[in-house]
Amino acid sequence: MIVFLSGFCRGGAERLSIWCFMAVKTGQLTIVSVFLFLAGCAVLTPPTVPATVRTLVIEPTENLRDVPVADFTVIGRVSVRSAEQSFSGNVHWQHTQLEDTILLLSPLGQAVAEIRKNDDVVSLVTAKEEAFYARDVEELTDEILGWRLPLSGLQYWIQGTYSPVSAAVVELDEDDRIVAIRQDGWQIIYVRYFADQPGEAVVRPRVIELQFDALKIRMAVDNWI
Repeated sequence: MIVFLSGFCRGGAERLSIWCFMAVKTGQLTIVSVFLFLAGCAVLTPPTVPATVRTLVIEPTENLRDVPVADFTVIGRVSVRSAEQSFSGNVHWQHTQLEDTILLLSPLGQAVAEIRKNDDVVSLVTAKEEAFYARDVEELTDEILGWRLPLSGLQYWIQGTYSPVSAAVVELDEDDRIVAIRQDGWQIIYVRYFADQPGEAVVRPRVIELQFDALKIRMAVDNWI
């Protein structure tokens, strides 16, 4: 069971507030602490991406109710580069079919933003506790953070698959594992997967890179919960 305290923890007068979250599950609190300690390592040196041996063109799914969206919680790191902005820090993302909650933190664990999305509205709260609301995640993050977060597609891409909502070009390696997706103007490169684990049917991505024009986003997943 993961418990989030969505307010700010008060620190010294000159310090940015630190976002608190804890896991009330044996061993998870240690994972979060290590995650914060390693926050400065957001950019990893990638290995060679496997060669593409097969390319598929995927059409949108007609009946989206038949497409399951798995719940997940991701603890990891993110680095962002664009023509105007750059950011490097930590990310804690909890996704369910009803809501997404994303915490962005600096390398020292200080709050940068909390993003929440449900069927009704998208909200973004800054470290200064300023709240902004919109209907679209990409437009809101672009306006407030200076770079767009493609949450609608990313909920699928982070799990190693394409969004069923729009057409996609999917590139596979010799093991039929996705190495790249081109969708909605974004290019997603799967740099590294977690090693195969006995008894696990799904091998999850570990490092992915996203590019949209001059914007580049690199996400490294430390733990799937």
